[in-house]
Amino acid sequence: MSRLRTWLAHPLTVGLDIDSPETTALRRRIIQENRFLRRIYESWYGKIAAALPSVPGAVLELGSGAGFLREFVPDVITSELFPTPGVSAALDAHCLPFPDAALRAIVMTNVLHHLPQPRTFFDEAARCVRPGGVLLLIEPWVTAWSRLIYTRLHHEPFAPEMQTWEFPSSGPLSGANGALPYIIFERDRAQFEREFPMWRIEQVEPIMPFAYLVSGGVSMRPLMPGWAFPLWRMFEQLPLIRKQGMFAWVVVRRVVPN
Repeated sequence: MSRLRTWLAHPLTVGLDIDSPETTALRRRIIQENRFLRRIYESWYGKIAAALPSVPGAVLELGSGAGFLREFVPDVITSELFPTPGVSAALDAHCLPFPDAALRAIVMTNVLHHLPQPRTFFDEAARCVRPGGVLLLIEPWVTAWSRLIYTRLHHEPFAPEMQTWEFPSSGPLSGANGALPYIIFERDRAQFEREFPMWRIEQVEPIMPFAYLVSGGVSMRPLMPGWAFPLWRMFEQLPLIRKQGMFAWVVVRRVVPN
């Protein structure tokens, strides 16, 4: 399996420090040059843009570095942990520099599972997001299929059996538990609802069992040309296939006080 992982590794990323800002810039290039992968991000960003609530306030994206959400949400405040070209702000998701109720949405793709103190983030997000606003997330998910892929072919830690939500912070991208979104929003959902009554989980939808994998993502070689994307998306809509999603679309609403 290690030989397969070595062969699949994208040649531009071999030997790079995953926590380096230069790696984030390189990933932006990979997304733009890999037409299949870009179409995945286009589908994700379209989903995010369509789900934004029509209430006052700004939209904040966390972990924007390699992406292009601004093409779909022109007024989005993009952010990263470190200064990055083309990104509006460098900030920490655990300590947001916004007044109370200033935001109508916080959005993120593949970010929550990198936050070592998710409880701190949910409290801080509840302060900044106005009632009726949302958290919109696209995150890794746990299924029989995804467990096989994430534990065999992916570089990030993936530990569905972890009893705690927190984990040591080794770096902005290297520190992670890919199973964290599943743990919070599925396995420990009742606990989340008790601890954070100001948030209501509205939707958890497993998505994309194969498309991201065959695209190569930001760290592996692309296995499919861009024109094949619609064919894979149609295949993934089959009910039995869809349930094995490697990701989940999650919508969490800021509760409006009675």
